[in-house]
Amino acid sequence: MSQFDYIKDIAKFGLENDQDKLLIVLNEFIEHSKKTKKVNFAIQLQSILKDSIRQHKTSSLTKVGSDAYFNRVEDREFNELVLEKITSDYRLSNIVANDSIKNDLNFFIEEHQNIDVLKRFDLPVANKLLLHGPSGCGKTLASYVVAGELQKMMIVVNLGAIVSSKLGETSKNLSKIFRSAAAEDCIIFIDEFDSLGKVRDYSQDHGEMKRVVNTILQLFDYLPQSSIVIAATNQKEMLDEALLRRFDFSIGFELPNDKQIKDLIQLLIKEGKFVFDNQSKAHKIIKSAIGLSYFSIQKTLITTIKRSLFAKDKNDNPFVVPKIKTSIWEELVKNEKKALDI
Repeated sequence: MSQFDYIKDIAKFGLENDQDKLLIVLNEFIEHSKKTKKVNFAIQLQSILKDSIRQHKTSSLTKVGSDAYFNRVEDREFNELVLEKITSDYRLSNIVANDSIKNDLNFFIEEHQNIDVLKRFDLPVANKLLLHGPSGCGKTLASYVVAGELQKMMIVVNLGAIVSSKLGETSKNLSKIFRSAAAEDCIIFIDEFDSLGKVRDYSQDHGEMKRVVNTILQLFDYLPQSSIVIAATNQKEMLDEALLRRFDFSIGFELPNDKQIKDLIQLLIKEGKFVFDNQSKAHKIIKSAIGLSYFSIQKTLITTIKRSLFAKDKNDNPFVVPKIKTSIWEELVKNEKKALDI
């Protein structure tokens, strides 16, 4: 069957309210999408189907009385704890970093790609990953790479909603997130993790932080091996020691060196869409950009490309490869360093 045949059958059985046939054809369509390499679409469709089945079961069990109301409230509360649920197309080739970081990410990914082999020999599966280092150096991108390589759904936690001023609410919110991730076999991504797992300060938070860290420790211990937690922080030294020991992998990110800046630029202007108007000047700017993060360098270069396009003469040959004006890039890099006091 073609994709259009599946869509026609889905519409037909949906309009006829034939739930059994609709479920059969939806599952077949998901498998068809996986085989035709539309994996992200298949994962999204599978997630919608799971959510629908779960909601249907809930409503069937709680049609009468106040339980239905409380289930709807719980769903709404959970949605407020999540910034987004996403799939990713990023792969290891999309990240610029030193070989040590790439190797560690690859080993972590390989464990989950070969989870059946590890289970056969009763070996534990690494499923808790800590990413630490300066802001803008690839920690968030690394989480997208893991999700993309493993073709897993990722829950991006809304930290502002998780952390509550009400006593005990933060721990409850965390438990809801972990339960959902375990049920859906997906990845939890928590940025600014030091806000949750910082060293327990009994004098300031009256034991609340102790409760939160203890809750995280328990959730980590009972996390199914096929589920994954990725935590990112700019302040590893702020994390509780007991919590640090629970992570299977701890990967440190650093500011890019000369070679990594060049690799990043090649990644941004690959396929020959753009060229520098002055190659020797571009090399000097690369040297001057040392000390900036990947994010800052990417931001200045993309802004330069856009401004170069806007400054292009309308009479220029449209078939000639556009040139990146190094004078604009030099000024933007200088301003970025000044703004960051570098």
